[in-house]
Amino acid sequence: MSFRKLVSATLALGLFLFGATSSAQAQAQKGFVLDRFDPSERGSEWFVLDSLDLRGHLRPSAGGVVGAWAYNPLVAYDRDGNYVLSLVEHQLFVHPGASLVLWNRVRAALSMPIALVQTGEPIVIGTKSYSPPSSAAGDLRLAADTRVFGSHGGPITGALGATLYLPTGSRDNYTSDGNVRVMPRATVAGDISLFTYSARVGWHYRALSERFERNPLGSELTFGGAAGVRVADRKLVIGPELYGSSILDSRSFLKRRGTPIEILIGAHYTLSDFRFGGGVASGLTRGWGTPAMRAFLSAEWTPGFSEDEDHDGIPNADDACPSVAGVRTGDPKTNGCPPATATAQGDRDRDGILDPVDACPDAAGVKSDDPTKHGCPPDRDGDGVSDLVDACPDVPGPKSDDPAKNGCPPDRDGDGILDDKDACPEVAGVPSDDPLSNGCPSDRDGDGVYDAEDACPDAPGAADPDPKKNGCPLARIEGGQIKIVEQVKFKFASAEILRDSDPTLLAIAATLKDHPEITKIRVEGHTDNTGSKGANTRLSQKRAEAVVTWLTSYGLDKRRFEAKGLGLTRPIDTNATEEGRQNNRRVELHIASGGDAKPSP
Repeated sequence: MSFRKLVSATLALGLFLFGATSSAQAQAQKGFVLDRFDPSERGSEWFVLDSLDLRGHLRPSAGGVVGAWAYNPLVAYDRDGNYVLSLVEHQLFVHPGASLVLWNRVRAALSMPIALVQTGEPIVIGTKSYSPPSSAAGDLRLAADTRVFGSHGGPITGALGATLYLPTGSRDNYTSDGNVRVMPRATVAGDISLFTYSARVGWHYRALSERFERNPLGSELTFGGAAGVRVADRKLVIGPELYGSSILDSRSFLKRRGTPIEILIGAHYTLSDFRFGGGVASGLTRGWGTPAMRAFLSAEWTPGFSEDEDHDGIPNADDACPSVAGVRTGDPKTNGCPPATATAQGDRDRDGILDPVDACPDAAGVKSDDPTKHGCPPDRDGDGVSDLVDACPDVPGPKSDDPAKNGCPPDRDGDGILDDKDACPEVAGVPSDDPLSNGCPSDRDGDGVYDAEDACPDAPGAADPDPKKNGCPLARIEGGQIKIVEQVKFKFASAEILRDSDPTLLAIAATLKDHPEITKIRVEGHTDNTGSKGANTRLSQKRAEAVVTWLTSYGLDKRRFEAKGLGLTRPIDTNATEEGRQNNRRVELHIASGGDAKPSP
């Protein structure tokens, strides 16, 4: 025995994983099913979970996990949790298998795990010896699942199934319990847009109920979940899977040693009738068979599925008579149609749908699952007027000799004003004596911006993408003030007015010239809280005076103005953000006397 193994055997009394007893002679211990990787049935787009593609009749899939390598699935630790030895250090399994879907609902499958490589180190503890396993076959797996609700590709599909494990493996090589095992299970899966998922819960019956050193073996609760996305035209599925089990024993259930759990990140890509996959996994607990690391590669043959409504062996996409069983022909217009139809009947409207199954044999149309519409021109709103001549193909309406009204409702926007008199037939509005605005939404100020969207419905202004400015003039009288849309802008830390503010100041001047009854304007300067109070007060005073100077230079009487610098004393927004501080840096024009004067606050 090597020095390392001799030391490890000496430390065995302190091992947490292997309990020691004393005796003169060691006895070889039997193993159990160690490998926790139980791959999904062929045809799934997950490694362990199931995408429940149970479509078709006599639809096969075959292949296997080309390589499933595990590192340190069975190791010994001392009582401090430190690694000592690996009874099983490396495992390399392949899982050839096949499945067959029947009756668009039931799937039968089989799989055989084969351990190509298993390496480790022998351990002798008192009377017990543990030998590392070698290459061996595992337990033959037979399975069946049946879809109980939903359909593949929908938001949720459910299935019930069971797996039977025949004891074809070897306990000495940790590939079998030596008994028949059974696992009934329930699975749900589905797709929501690009998101795809699967979840499963089951009961793993194991007749082997002896203890492997300190930990019992026996029946288990199994569980798993997967979530990912479908990309690359839905051919590539990428996402994590989490799976595990817990021994149904009061001392081990949901405990670390009795609950092996793994998580893997994998991807599957479908190329024509073949699917390839790869992934890596890691154990989250130190339960039996949980490796420090696992890696996978997979390849399988899984023919695609095409809907065949009439079950004549010709997919709907190629079937000229998809709702009537027929025969295969070389003519796309008769392929899949009954023989008599194909030879004796024609296609008067030349739409590719033969007359016996064409609900509109004299008008070229399209395929439909509804026999009463099959072969008829499309009619999206179902009003009996073909989309080809329907002036309102998405809104049902009566037929009309006027092409502009054919298939349109008499009042499309439902505002009580008939379309032939409604200047805005697509938008609900109000009556008006003006034919150009009758039936259009109200616009009190006549600026072309409807009141519902006009931030200043009583003052005409230009349209603006900013909802707070849309339809507002640059300056207006409102609430005892001359309101302005754009603030007067100054050079940084200065009272020098920037040229960008000329349009705003011109609008203020024009407003005051139009309203001579306003005899006194108080121009207030305000700042944020940056800097000292005194400095802000002085700066705001100078800015207020600069605005007065600009307006008087335009020809307004200086006696109408009073400049007042209020500094940081009257914020209208928070000073904790740059946006709030910018709102606080402003000039306000209050009407002190005349017009709509308000008392000074």
